[in-house]
Amino acid sequence: MAKRSSLSIRIVEGKNLPAKDITGSSDPYCIMKVDNEPIIRTATVWKTLCPFWGEEYQVRMPPTFHAVAFYVMDEDALSRDDVIGKVCLTRDTLASHPKGFSGWAHLTEVNPDEEVQGEIHLRLEVVPGPRVRWLRCSVLEARDLAPKDRNGASDPFVRVRYKGRTQETSIVKKSCYPRWNETFEFELGEGATEELCVEAWDWDLVSRNDFLGKVVFNVQRLGAAQQEEGWFRLQPDQSRSHQRDEGNLGSLHLEVRLRDETVLPSACYQPLVQLLCQEVKLGNQGPGQLIPLIEETTSAECRQDVATNLLKLFLGQGLAKDFLDLLFQLELGRTSEANTLFRSNSLASKSMESFLKVAGMRYLHGVLGPIIDRVFEEKKYVELDPSKVEVKDVGCSGLHRPQTEAEVLEQSAQTLRGHLGALLGELCRSVRACPAVVRATFRQLFQRVRERFPSAQHENVPFIAVTSFLCLRFFSPAIMSPKLFHLRERHADARTSRTLLLLAKAVQNVGNMDTPASRAKEAWMEPLQPTVHKGVAQLKDFITKLVDIEEKEELELQRTLSLQAPPVKEGPLFIHRTKGKGPLMSSSFKKLYFSLTTEALSFAKTPSSKKSALIKLANIRAAEKVEEKSFGSSHVMQVIYTDDTGRPQTAYLQCKCVNELNQWLSALRKVSINNTGLLGSYHPGIFRGDKWSCCHQRDRTDRGCDKTRSRVTLQEWNDPLDHDLEAQLVYRHLLGVEATLREKHRELSGGTEAGTVPEDPGEAPKDSLAQLLQVLQDLREAHSSSSASLLPSEPNCLLELQT
Repeated sequence: MAKRSSLSIRIVEGKNLPAKDITGSSDPYCIMKVDNEPIIRTATVWKTLCPFWGEEYQVRMPPTFHAVAFYVMDEDALSRDDVIGKVCLTRDTLASHPKGFSGWAHLTEVNPDEEVQGEIHLRLEVVPGPRVRWLRCSVLEARDLAPKDRNGASDPFVRVRYKGRTQETSIVKKSCYPRWNETFEFELGEGATEELCVEAWDWDLVSRNDFLGKVVFNVQRLGAAQQEEGWFRLQPDQSRSHQRDEGNLGSLHLEVRLRDETVLPSACYQPLVQLLCQEVKLGNQGPGQLIPLIEETTSAECRQDVATNLLKLFLGQGLAKDFLDLLFQLELGRTSEANTLFRSNSLASKSMESFLKVAGMRYLHGVLGPIIDRVFEEKKYVELDPSKVEVKDVGCSGLHRPQTEAEVLEQSAQTLRGHLGALLGELCRSVRACPAVVRATFRQLFQRVRERFPSAQHENVPFIAVTSFLCLRFFSPAIMSPKLFHLRERHADARTSRTLLLLAKAVQNVGNMDTPASRAKEAWMEPLQPTVHKGVAQLKDFITKLVDIEEKEELELQRTLSLQAPPVKEGPLFIHRTKGKGPLMSSSFKKLYFSLTTEALSFAKTPSSKKSALIKLANIRAAEKVEEKSFGSSHVMQVIYTDDTGRPQTAYLQCKCVNELNQWLSALRKVSINNTGLLGSYHPGIFRGDKWSCCHQRDRTDRGCDKTRSRVTLQEWNDPLDHDLEAQLVYRHLLGVEATLREKHRELSGGTEAGTVPEDPGEAPKDSLAQLLQVLQDLREAHSSSSASLLPSEPNCLLELQT
């Protein structure tokens, strides 16, 4: 049993932001932090006060987080980026919105006295004396304090206040992970009701000291407990907060949903999984009714989530193709008009979308990647709509005169024909590169549609059924928004976006088999007609080859792919190299191409060079961030591992941005999650000279001064399947519609309650819906038992670090 939390985040757009540049505009982007840990950075939208991002993320983390904050920044090339404002959502706020927080939120000014972070380790005890009692406060250490100085650290000390008396610890220079181990005593009067206040400060020689956070204790409650020790989260000082500046900093449109799940042991979900798998295996041949009922009772707002969860559950059981085939048959059974097939957002359509993203994203990158890169690099002005042509944007021709509208249109058509031809050519050559399970699923779809619409007038319908998913719901959205499909790191500018949109429209016309209806919508697309017409023939030939796959070939392709161990993540990174010896040694980073598989982290000089294994996957003990001050560089991570002799080693790797850093950390954590000997603590600094740069300890093997964050990961399309979590999410949905399912069973069983749940515990229900209701009841009881066994935790006190 495990408790898991995840955040579904969509950073939509901003409006009415203040101008930060002399041009009267801004270049806004967002940074999302969970408990002051930067997790996500959106792309920058240039020269606008009303930016649109539309970026979606899923973050998994321990259930002990406190708040998520969104900072809107203005990017500057020559100076430090400006902070425009922030929106902060506490865990309690998110928990009070079961369906998620959605809407506009005013940006508030960032107050330094509220920007506190970190935890402090204290031991508090009441000591009896001959005449009076004493309150003893031991200030042991702190971790992850806010860096307030320009060197990326702080000079922290602690101030302890009680009954008007103040005592202070010594100052620890240049550390966000100080250790003091100092004890203070205060005399306790009879019936003491005052509060003990422990404040952390950053000492400054010239300017005023910076506030780092505080913890306040009820001495009366402490007197009853006699002793209390643990890690306590530092809190802002509300009395120091000035009036929030709301209303003139603009607003941010967010969609954030918190999901807390208690995942039971695998055995608890087996009855549910087996029942659903049995329904899928029977398909339309048996009396199965569960999948149609799930589709019927799923609302439009949660259909995508349910489709994704079911798809992943059946993918883990090797039944994704059978599940989708059953949905195809259900949709075909209720479709009378061929031109409406798979056009609605049904469970079949949503499941197929999820399937292509999970199973076909690497294939999409291989086909589309080079064409998208070419469009971004060329940055040509492209426009086919005469009403939107802007001749001044084109510049001058070789004759030093502005181009005419006709010349602009002809040049644009030529550019688009080149891109479309290249894309179709790449697609036609990619049959063997398409995953076997995707090909087999399209084969099933093609055959089912041809059986349903066999007449000659519907000759193109099976092809359009395939392209409705492959082109209209997969390739075209990726062309229009390459950032959202991880094809590019940044959003396209206005000129490139228009080129991509026109290319996506052309792909849609090819996918629609160049029907008169699609041609009539935008007559100005006519210059592309010859290429579109030729593309239809190419696409039909491609689909014919794509679906021509036998069961034996499918198994052989799957076996071949499984032996190849495709990379989990790959790309260029900078690895740390030390120059020289002794106190004058310097550091540098060398660029290499890294590849992470399910076996090892390897590197090479170039992507095509022979790879050398750096770290065996089974030897990884932790993957964590490194303090910026350690190397004078941001976005550095460390991979702690053991070598072949069992000695601990650390590799330092630098990424180019915070998103890449978190993606690599996430990938490393996922593939090593089941390793033995994972660390519970680590040093966020480096051992330089004779001490750790983070906590100044002189023992190289000293226990780490910060806790590892192995459970903080980003959910991506190539994640390993988590069978128990998917089963839990399916159970959660079914529990929400249980009342509807019971009512449905009552109708099917003739209006009686008999058969819903058997009265005799040893008696099995007679039909699949009754079995499902019984399984839901059993799982509900299992969750109740697990909840009763969980001990409540103190929200302010954190468990001591375990190594």
